[in-house]
Amino acid sequence: MPRIRRNTRKSDVATVPDRKFVTALGRGLDVLRCFGPRDRWLANQEIAARTGLARPTVSRLVYTLTHLGFLRHAHSPPKYALGSAAVSLGYSALTQIDIRRAARPLLHALSQQTNASVHLAINDGVHMQVVDTYWHSSAFVIDIGSRVPVATTSLGRAYVCALPEDERKLMLARIRERRRTEWPIAKKQFEEAFQDYEQYGYCFGLGDWRRDVHAVATPFDPRDGTKPLVVGCSGASFQFTPDLLKRDIGPRLLALVGNLRANLRAD
Repeated sequence: MPRIRRNTRKSDVATVPDRKFVTALGRGLDVLRCFGPRDRWLANQEIAARTGLARPTVSRLVYTLTHLGFLRHAHSPPKYALGSAAVSLGYSALTQIDIRRAARPLLHALSQQTNASVHLAINDGVHMQVVDTYWHSSAFVIDIGSRVPVATTSLGRAYVCALPEDERKLMLARIRERRRTEWPIAKKQFEEAFQDYEQYGYCFGLGDWRRDVHAVATPFDPRDGTKPLVVGCSGASFQFTPDLLKRDIGPRLLALVGNLRANLRAD
């Protein structure tokens, strides 16, 4: 069964011009964000490569985070994993996403109906983070906590489509800065995504992130002043053809979002 590979990332800290921004805190949080669902243990050099921070800086940060319980340390070989404080914080954050609780039975039902992976995701900078997921035994798997690129996934494109115009421009500018060489292709794909969203209400990812995966996604606006969430459905490209996504899976996602909104109103 195919599994997600975590993307390496460079720290956002150095690009933040705000004088109120606490750089040391930001770097520490960047270290914690290095750990994905499949990254049980990471060495200092791996953390340094993923954050773009110098190894002496990483050494001081992991020492502090370990002392506070956010990391735990294995001595032989010397590596680090998320500690109980980080796990507790993550679960506390998940339990506060009210929409997640309301969406769970709907996500599960759609996964069973389509034999596909179905995800609920929130934005995390130039990535989308999966906060809930269900999959059929034969489906492509993305675990809870996984982060996927905004630029090359249906989850990310649907999120960008749901943003107000000024926020959309800012997001595209960030992606252009991060993906200078790939930007001409990414720009064209976003233009196509905007057209698809205008016409159908959902966006596609047809092998752009992973060649063997096709996906479709649609945003959900909580209408409470918070950022949009995104519901997506993905599967093997040979099974989930563009026609099937457009004709069947996409409309099912729109129905799911409608049912979710009705359930939240009823509560």
